[in-house]
Amino acid sequence: MPLANSCRMLNAAPSEERAKFWREPVLNNLEMLRATYVTHTFSRHTHEGYAIGVIEAGVEEFTYQGAVHRAPAGSVVVIHPGEVHTGYAGTPAGWTYRMLYPEVKLVQKATSELVGQGQGQLPYFPNPVIHTQQLAAQLRQLHVAIENSTSALERESRFLWTLAHMVTRYAQYRPYLAPIGQEHQVVQRLKNYLRANYADTISLEQLAHIANLKPLRLLRVFRKEVGLPPHAYLVQIRVTRAKALLSMGLTIAQVAADTGFTDQSHLTRHFKRLVGVTPKQYALGCGKNIQDLLI
Repeated sequence: MPLANSCRMLNAAPSEERAKFWREPVLNNLEMLRATYVTHTFSRHTHEGYAIGVIEAGVEEFTYQGAVHRAPAGSVVVIHPGEVHTGYAGTPAGWTYRMLYPEVKLVQKATSELVGQGQGQLPYFPNPVIHTQQLAAQLRQLHVAIENSTSALERESRFLWTLAHMVTRYAQYRPYLAPIGQEHQVVQRLKNYLRANYADTISLEQLAHIANLKPLRLLRVFRKEVGLPPHAYLVQIRVTRAKALLSMGLTIAQVAADTGFTDQSHLTRHFKRLVGVTPKQYALGCGKNIQDLLI
């Protein structure tokens, strides 16, 4: 999951208030918020679950556990369940951030593999403001993927991977991750499944069942062997197949439908990112007529 493009937080100061709230059904209706606040002040309150966010611009200040904390752009904020806290602008221009509010059960499920128990103990993060660009970039990528990605596999994988990264590096109790070996046969089985079912909707749970591995171990093993997470490998398979279909003269709309993309714009975005040209440019380069591409 590349970090380079996500490490750049917004440079411009927030200017007006705006907010978007939604829930992610794939992750147990995980509550999500993307907002800019300038004059808004959160009253003293608690959450039943965690509140985890990344500051994109400006500075947020908040009271928490008897102290006032400042979270500048590029930092990560973690509030624990049941802890009273506030939230307000730390500068006159306000702040912009992306927040996730995972329920306790969702965090327990995601961390159970780390602690080796059926329902993992709740991780405790001693620092409510974590100053690290790597985690901020990773958390922002996760938030953007949950908001925009049509792949349930990507949303599930990024959530589990990011939470595991947080717990193993920034929690008070940092569980030991057992080393992984060369599980070539398991990874080959997964690759074969993805190649054979690339047009279908595939979940992390499905892949874990096929591999007979827990989800986090599956992600670690696959990334070590292939160099990509499963969702990125699946996109690569789809784009490769799209190239073959375009070279055969199929329309762009039909290619998108046949390769598991939601529509032409979805295909085009991923196609250009991997190939360097749009599907139309690729097809024209293969000698296809532009009218035929649009029929």
